[in-house]
Amino acid sequence: MFKKYRILKWVLLSFTGILVSLFLFGWWFISLLPSSENNTDITTTQISDLPYVSKDIIPSRGKILAIVTSTDKMGNSDKSTGYELTELSRAYYVFQANGFEVDIASPLGGEPPVVIDDEDMGEFDHAFLNDSIAQYKAKHTIPVKDINPAKYEAVFFAGGKGAMFDFPENTSIQSIVRYLYQSNKVVGAVCHGPAALVNVTLDSGRPLIENKRVSGFTNEEELLLIPDAETIFPFLLQDKLVAKGGKFNEGAMYLENISHDKKLVTGQNPWSTWILAETMIAELGYTPKYREITAEENAVNVLKVYDAEGSKKAKELIKQLYASENKPLSRILIAKHGIIAAMQGKIGRFFSLVGLTSYAKSTSNNIEG
Repeated sequence: MFKKYRILKWVLLSFTGILVSLFLFGWWFISLLPSSENNTDITTTQISDLPYVSKDIIPSRGKILAIVTSTDKMGNSDKSTGYELTELSRAYYVFQANGFEVDIASPLGGEPPVVIDDEDMGEFDHAFLNDSIAQYKAKHTIPVKDINPAKYEAVFFAGGKGAMFDFPENTSIQSIVRYLYQSNKVVGAVCHGPAALVNVTLDSGRPLIENKRVSGFTNEEELLLIPDAETIFPFLLQDKLVAKGGKFNEGAMYLENISHDKKLVTGQNPWSTWILAETMIAELGYTPKYREITAEENAVNVLKVYDAEGSKKAKELIKQLYASENKPLSRILIAKHGIIAAMQGKIGRFFSLVGLTSYAKSTSNNIEG
């Protein structure tokens, strides 16, 4: 009996120790992230606060059409969806800053559902919410059936999981893409936006994406967040793009990656939006206007260096960003990738990225101090 008691006591003490350790680790992990009181409130950002858009205004070069989903539910599930605000807002301002007026359309017209992830919101995204003109366009979208594609130099499809349901079979969308592509105009799409391209057939009778290099939200990215995605969505985007003859370009999970095949520009995920929109500008024949790289983009670059060259080189880049260039860096994004690694069971990578987050914090404190 006493032996059983000792075993039970040992188990309870061990369990308590594990809980305390987890609590302390969690507290330390949270301490690595920027505290809200140290951050500038960006929720009130206006266009006038963004020199990229409000200064050195470029004369009009024409119009670009942005198309977003009208779907608010993922199939027959109770999961809500819509278009991703960050994918629209960032492309919208790249186009505007480079001299293009932007119209916004959707399959049904009117006010489409929108997904706003507070953790991913930056200055440009909040500015979009505070921009009366942008908000009017976003809440009074043009039905795609009423679009005259001859008015536009390019079309851009924002992502959001709803695009998987109302983009692929929409004949008006297919007509818009076909007309612009065959008129030597530019077609762009990011994340789930390339769902608009899977059923587009050219006048030659061949699929638009056949033998073209394309990117989109990958199977790995989809299934990690939604394990039952294959039963919810009509298809997995990567599989469908491949089935239609596309040469799928899969980059690192949740990191910037685009494919540029002449007049067709596609991006893997939300973090690809900036470079995708600027690549569209270049494909239209213009040098993209200079833009300060965001803290999130700098974090993406750190993570790409980490994946390609290891922790030491990533730390060197962090030090360079803070010390010699004094560039902003999103520690939250690096920490998120650590959590993603834990979700995948990659414990070594998890602790390595937590260490990288810790290094970023200490380096920032040393520079600021």
